Amino acid sequence: MKNRKAFTLLEVLISIALMGIIIVALFSSLDVLQDSNRHLLKYLKKAKQITKSTKILYMDILNSDGNITIKTDEFSRLCIEQTKNSLYGLSIAKVCWVVLKEKNTLTRVEGNNYHLPLLSEEKVEADRVIPNLEIFDVYHQKDKVLVIIKQSKEEAITFLIQGVTKPIKKKPKKVKKNKNNTKSKTTNTALPKV
Repeated sequence: MKNRKAFTLLEVLISIALMGIIIVALFSSLDVLQDSNRHLLKYLKKAKQITKSTKILYMDILNSDGNITIKTDEFSRLCIEQTKNSLYGLSIAKVCWVVLKEKNTLTRVEGNNYHLPLLSEEKVEADRVIPNLEIFDVYHQKDKVLVIIKQSKEEAITFLIQGVTKPIKKKPKKVKKNKNNTKSKTTNTALPKV
């Protein structure tokens, strides 16, 4: 037998073919890995946006004066007359959370003393927050506020805030009419005896 010091042409061709098959498999697995990373990044951005939005809603309610209006039709509409949680530098802001019909998008509207639907001269900031909503329900009872948010194909997000007290309504002062049909305020001062 002869001593072999080199590969034959057939052995080199077989090793190149095997190497080609392995490289194709590696590239396809790399493509699958990149695709899963893109999906994961997209999901994390979406989760971060939803977490940020629910935190803002939580802070809006927590920093409110308790004067909360809830209108329910297909979706609830939550309006907070006065909150200290402003994203636009207002000292006291009126904030409404409304679901728009376009893609059932939850939207946060912030401004001062505006009405819904908005009039043309009213200036507000509106931020689209969460699209594709199935449920946006808000319940307010005594000092508790319960919020339920559910996007399509996602799990529901719920949270409860306690200690949200409604403002105390001041009773109007009694006014009595005197003989001249003019109104005068009643006072409790004692008159000196004559």
